[in-house]
Amino acid sequence: MQSPPYLLMLMGDRMGVCRVCDPVENYKVVLTSQSYEEAQLWLLEDEFEPINGRLSLSEVLA
Repeated sequence: MQSPPYLLMLMGDRMGVCRVCDPVENYKVVLTSQSYEEAQLWLLEDEFEPINGRLSLSEVLA
């Protein structure tokens, strides 16, 4: 595991579109997909590991 860990955020909207964002780069979108499964697969292929937890949009923008 990388130290410190490199985090990306997987966020979905009400229409089912998912975006993978990089918090280090001001939440720059690095991937947009039409499904959660497609975004999750992309992350797993790049050897990212899931961390359980959820944030609301207001927590991200605070």
